[in-house]
Amino acid sequence: MTAPVIGVCTAFENASWGFWSQQAVIIPATYLAKIHAAGGIPLGLVPDTRAIEKPGTIVDRIDGLLLIGGVDVEPSSYGATDTGRTEATEPLRDEFELVLAREAMRRDMPVLGVCRGMQILNVAAGGTLHQHLLDAGYAEHRPSPGRLDHQTFHEVEVDCDTHAAKLCGSGIQTVNSHHHQGVDRLGHGAVVTARSLPDQLPEAIEWPGHRYALGVQWHPEVDELQHALTDFISTAAHALGGNH
Repeated sequence: MTAPVIGVCTAFENASWGFWSQQAVIIPATYLAKIHAAGGIPLGLVPDTRAIEKPGTIVDRIDGLLLIGGVDVEPSSYGATDTGRTEATEPLRDEFELVLAREAMRRDMPVLGVCRGMQILNVAAGGTLHQHLLDAGYAEHRPSPGRLDHQTFHEVEVDCDTHAAKLCGSGIQTVNSHHHQGVDRLGHGAVVTARSLPDQLPEAIEWPGHRYALGVQWHPEVDELQHALTDFISTAAHALGGNH
């Protein structure tokens, strides 16, 4: 199998390395490790206004798109007014990722969204978000800020014969949680394939009309869950060259 190139959207953060401490674009190594283990080659994608105008500049060069976690999504991107509950945002990152997600889905390129990435996929398809889950009557989904270990574990119910089930198994499964926003109105063509227990918050959404378009609200990249990205990477490999 030829190794597919997986475009990974980067985050803007303050970072320290060596003698340096400044703003940087980063990808947590946990994502890179899971991509490598599944047979893919990760390629960092840095937000750029030129790519927003011509997303093919980037999408032409990758075989699959991974949207990773990060800060809140700007409410204006889904036609809402900030209620005061939205936290830090990166509008340029939002715009960049939304354009890439739409272009990838238009081409039927394999796409995986993780946490914030699931929310970006939903917004890209015309959906909306809850700006603060507690205000909408849902449970606390950020029990331990800055952690993704056992203290953040909770149960979800996953539909069988879905991409979500191939990622983590069907039925009642244990995942982690680190978010305070979530899916409200579903984007066009999306279906919910996993729900949090007991509050029924959408935890996975996918698009049956696409060969692979999946968003999960949890973080499958952490070692504690041992979720493999094999299905996503193998779909990208089989689609190699057909997306461009």
